[in-house]
Amino acid sequence: MLLIKNAYMLDPATGYEGDADILVENGRIKKLYKGIIGLVDESLFEDLEVIDADGLYVAPGLVDVHVHFRDPGFLYKEDITTGAKAAAKGGFTTVVLMANTKPIVDNEETLAYVLEKGKTTDIHVETCCSVSKEFKGQELCDYEKLLENGAVGFTDDGIPLLDEALVTEAMTRLSKLQVPISLHEEDPNLIANNGINRGAASEHFGIGGSPREAEVTMVARDIEIAKKTGAVVNIQHISCKETAEMIRKAKQEGFTNIHGEATPHHFTLTEEAAIKYGTMAKMNPPLRTKEDKEAIIAAIKDGTLDIIATDHAPHSEEEKAKAITEAPSGILGLETAFALGVGELVEKNDMPMIDLIDRMSYGPAKMYNLDAGYIKENGPADFIIFDPNEFWRVEEFQSKSQNSPFIGKMMLGKIKKTICNGKVIYDDEA
Repeated sequence: MLLIKNAYMLDPATGYEGDADILVENGRIKKLYKGIIGLVDESLFEDLEVIDADGLYVAPGLVDVHVHFRDPGFLYKEDITTGAKAAAKGGFTTVVLMANTKPIVDNEETLAYVLEKGKTTDIHVETCCSVSKEFKGQELCDYEKLLENGAVGFTDDGIPLLDEALVTEAMTRLSKLQVPISLHEEDPNLIANNGINRGAASEHFGIGGSPREAEVTMVARDIEIAKKTGAVVNIQHISCKETAEMIRKAKQEGFTNIHGEATPHHFTLTEEAAIKYGTMAKMNPPLRTKEDKEAIIAAIKDGTLDIIATDHAPHSEEEKAKAITEAPSGILGLETAFALGVGELVEKNDMPMIDLIDRMSYGPAKMYNLDAGYIKENGPADFIIFDPNEFWRVEEFQSKSQNSPFIGKMMLGKIKKTICNGKVIYDDEA
């Protein structure tokens, strides 16, 4: 058994903030004592492991519904084992993998491989399968069969779905299943060089770059399809103020099936970072302007963008050393995401801490129908214990890759322990 005592607890599912003792048995919460510190008589329990969380916060384990573990096919960048260790260090107890592996997760065999390897880790590893077979955007996958075998959603993340009729058919089918479809919204026909914003950054590098219209036009199309079909839709990694506003208006109209996702790099950095860090700050969609960043922050705060996801995208040193037009897009995210949320959203922009926890746990878990992101009796014993006031420096990652513009930076908000299934899987002091 495990006792977490003297905690200040945040539960985004109920809105509860306050003192608590949490008693855990067999990977679930056996008893939750709210408001009275030290209520549990430790002498009543044999073999009781005690964590004194005095002066620290306890919240549900974080949930990231947009990660790339590169397994199978690209193990030199990351694998499910190293990705899970990075997740644990970052406070994530549940992750949802994207399907752009090699082979693509569009069949039962590859799905089984991913899920079985995920079970060997200390965290909960879930995965999406692809919307279309082989990511070709021509033929839809067998959604029912893949769901029966453990998929939790569908996405061709990394490849935009350009065929409107195919997207409509996919959403129509998935609306009946009430399973999320997550969409990468960039029209390649409008992009000269992806990963760099068309503006100050593209001018700096002397390239065409990616205009905001590439995102805006596709989001506009897919919001209308989502309204008609009722599908649960996640608009991934929003980068533009216009698209954030489209999602806000859709939600104001009552379309609660439409969700918006923000990444830590899009609410923290602008295209100036691409100019400064080059390929280390190249990502799809690209970092844009200060106005866009501020609009994304406002949309996270008011719940328009109800999911924070890392888009954790490991790449090798050799790949990122290539020219700006040749290097792959993407940066690491799992180990810095929470601190970036604390520093940028809570500290600088007065977002309540419990709202940050909601966007990083309960919100994404609820969209994917995952048993995660809340704290109550009989619920999962997945927690983070953290110090919101501790500064730390980003030095080395658990991830197999090291591609991040945040290396060497000071961060606010330190994960002290990550607990999954009632077991401590990451300890800052170990």
